[in-house]
Amino acid sequence: MPRGAVETDALVAAVTEPTRRQMLDLLLERGESTATVLADSLPITRQAVSKQLAVLTRVGLVEGEKSGREMRYRLNVERLDRVTRSLGELAATWDQRLMRIKQIAETAAAKQPKK
Repeated sequence: MPRGAVETDALVAAVTEPTRRQMLDLLLERGESTATVLADSLPITRQAVSKQLAVLTRVGLVEGEKSGREMRYRLNVERLDRVTRSLGELAATWDQRLMRIKQIAETAAAKQPKK
């Protein structure tokens, strides 16, 4: 699989998990936050938030910066935009595939003898 496709798959996988999407929404809303503050708004522990932030950081959607004893996280908006475009392209591809399946089914149904 081409590198770009693997990268896109990793990005899509990262944003399709509901808790990570909530975290992205919170970071978008707040600008930046710590794992502790995010955990206060989510139904998971601070440790689970840290693990999810690690996934988001690994794919480049979130960036962390040490501030004193805390790690402050913020969105990588450019990278998030890339995911949005990739998801749009994926949706368009599936729309085309589903349209083709519909055409095949309609053609097959039209060839069936009427009862």
